[in-house]
Amino acid sequence: MVLQEHGEPTLAVKIGTVAATFAAGWVAQKLIKVAWEKATGSEAPIDVDADEIPVVQAIVFAAVTGGVAVLARRLARQGVSKAFDRRADKVSVV
Repeated sequence: MVLQEHGEPTLAVKIGTVAATFAAGWVAQKLIKVAWEKATGSEAPIDVDADEIPVVQAIVFAAVTGGVAVLARRLARQGVSKAFDRRADKVSVV
């Protein structure tokens, strides 16, 4: 990862990570919705706290959504880090 002198990621890496995380989250949300609707035959819950949604369904949906969110964030962060590392290697001045 491209780091500043004191070991922190550069501003460009931070901004890239935030942008990639938002994009990955949006894509993950769309994929979860489609997968949920195909697997259950019903629409994905919008409000898992609603009384109309069975408790088990709310728990499963929350667990799946949380797991996919963590995976999306990790992959986004790793992808940005690798991309900036490759770019830094190409631009590196000796």
